Amino acid sequence: MPAGRAPAPRRRTVVAAGAAGGAALLPLAGALPSARAAEAGPSFEHGVASGDPLPDGVLLWTRVTPEPGAGPGSGKGAPVEVGWEVAEDRAFTRPVAHGTVRAEAASDHTVKADVRGLRPATTYFFRFTAGKTHSPTGRTRTAPAEGANVAALRLGVVSCANYEGGYFASYRHLAAREDLDAVLHLGDYLYEYGHGEYPTGDAVVRTVQPTHEIVSSADYRIRHGHYKSDPDLQAMHAAHPLIAIWDDHEFADNAWSGGAANHDPAAEGDWARRMAAAKQAYFEWLPVRPSTAGSTFRKLRFGNLAELHLLDLRSFRDAQAQVGDGKDIDDPDRTLTGRRQLDWLKQGLARSTARWKLVGNPVMISQVAFGSVPAKFLGPLAECLGVPREGLAVNTDQWDGYTDDRHELLAHLRDSRVTDTVFLTGDIHMNWANEVPLRAADYPEEPPVATEFVITSVTSDNLDDTLHVAPDTLSGIAEAAVRAANRHVRWVDMDSHGFGVLEVTSARAQMDYFILSDKTDPDATATLRRSYRTLSGSQRVERTYQPIR
Repeated sequence: MPAGRAPAPRRRTVVAAGAAGGAALLPLAGALPSARAAEAGPSFEHGVASGDPLPDGVLLWTRVTPEPGAGPGSGKGAPVEVGWEVAEDRAFTRPVAHGTVRAEAASDHTVKADVRGLRPATTYFFRFTAGKTHSPTGRTRTAPAEGANVAALRLGVVSCANYEGGYFASYRHLAAREDLDAVLHLGDYLYEYGHGEYPTGDAVVRTVQPTHEIVSSADYRIRHGHYKSDPDLQAMHAAHPLIAIWDDHEFADNAWSGGAANHDPAAEGDWARRMAAAKQAYFEWLPVRPSTAGSTFRKLRFGNLAELHLLDLRSFRDAQAQVGDGKDIDDPDRTLTGRRQLDWLKQGLARSTARWKLVGNPVMISQVAFGSVPAKFLGPLAECLGVPREGLAVNTDQWDGYTDDRHELLAHLRDSRVTDTVFLTGDIHMNWANEVPLRAADYPEEPPVATEFVITSVTSDNLDDTLHVAPDTLSGIAEAAVRAANRHVRWVDMDSHGFGVLEVTSARAQMDYFILSDKTDPDATATLRRSYRTLSGSQRVERTYQPIR
């Protein structure tokens, strides 16, 4: 269990309140009836959540159903005054803060309270009240003070949760842990597809709402509300503060600043309007503070031990290069990050006084070539990795497709002598443990400048799902071929679903990779698959047989 816990705080009362925020409001369209029985009065059907922990506070969230039929995206229901309270104990006999917020249709009856005045590195309990109704109780935790000597930081790590692809057992297992400081979600919190579009056929485990592809403000709100009806997701949110960034499926597949692979302007309207609707719903429904221009790039600090830079790699990027379209992946005028975000990241990493520089990174930064991967694996791998089926040895949706941005960042780490940088990545539905060289062709003669831990999906399809075979059967051939062509890849697991637990101490950053017994089983068990670590000052990845305790 992480050390450095603060003693029980003295009693104090702080009142702070805020409303849900996000992009400019859009007209509502459509509705999903409330699942609640038709009793009168407000209720809390979507649980509670907290997020973005600071040394003196945390963001609290809930959604009020003001009356029967006033479900997410409906635009129905009168405003509701909502009280919130924070206490040192689950019974709320030692309150420390309270306040009120107003739930209105304009924010889909979601509310946030940005609570300040709390003590650092302290566990609290919180709840909301509407009329005589109490919400479920949530547990949260503040970050350590900025200059504090912190013995350990422990984060659950997840990405890519497709509702129709399986059950959210990973969230249930994380909710059951009491040793986490927060859960880091690296993107694809939800998916935009309609029923049966991904996965297809018999691979669909359960039906998402709405059943059509989400495009409008109401659609995105309904989808968020449906996800938040999942008991395992509710349990995870109630147990730990969330730190989240978005990737593409919070908008549409392979999204970029001007469009997406899964967006047809002729049939689905203006892309800017769709993206604004998705961002609005995201900030309404998640305990995330919107950063610059409604983005998710921001920074959180955990004492003197770690600083976490969180990236937005969708809002500012140019379109992905495609085979035959004339775009050059090495073109210095094309960007993944946008100039402002890249400068912010470089400056933050160089100036950080924390031991570990963590980067919440939606798409993989490590270079990947296919080499001699057998032809029968190229199609399924292309589907998972976003690589053209013709076998082009680059994933153009990831940093591989924007090599000038990557080279500038990694050269900056080398030239500024920034050490102990760890990229924490999702997106590709596989587990990886990578060393990150400036140029893969020069590795291992040229030492790596960072390391990367990639976490597999909660439920979204990977190699065995795409091939329709049992895990750990055919994948070993592809894994061996990828490692042979990419010597900086220390480990890759193309079949598993699950989650990670990252622990950072002054000596090392270690990722324990947990996998589920069966993503289609709501009662799936979780077992430790492997553990990898990087020792401080090394920029190397090594396997360890001593899991986090």
